[in-house]
Amino acid sequence: MPTYRGSCHCGAVTFRLVSEITEVTTCDCSLCRQKNALMTKVHESALTVLSGEDLLSGYEWNTHRARHFFCSRCGVYTFHRKRAAPDHFGVNVFCLEEFDAAAVPVRATEGAGMSVVDRNARGQWPGPREPS
Repeated sequence: MPTYRGSCHCGAVTFRLVSEITEVTTCDCSLCRQKNALMTKVHESALTVLSGEDLLSGYEWNTHRARHFFCSRCGVYTFHRKRAAPDHFGVNVFCLEEFDAAAVPVRATEGAGMSVVDRNARGQWPGPREPS
């Protein structure tokens, strides 16, 4: 199984990913559009934080099931726990050393249509509103 080393920009957060990467994805939700990352989906057992776990900042919104992690020093998005598959992470492949993102197919995923359950959701959050 291929093993990759990843890090944020400043190198404070490092991690290991043990996974075959056969495709990367984009997402059209409001957050993913703005961070513009290419992600690969991996089971939680494939990702190990090696250093800087205490420097990771988490961001949650809407249902608070997904949790997006950023380096608190340099601000780079490294990975997130997935809303639709909470035992999986989406890993930002641009953080991986010696990984050629152009060598694997890119698949667009649909996040904008996922339900928005927060009564106070900003209008920029697309998706059907669930009744309160």
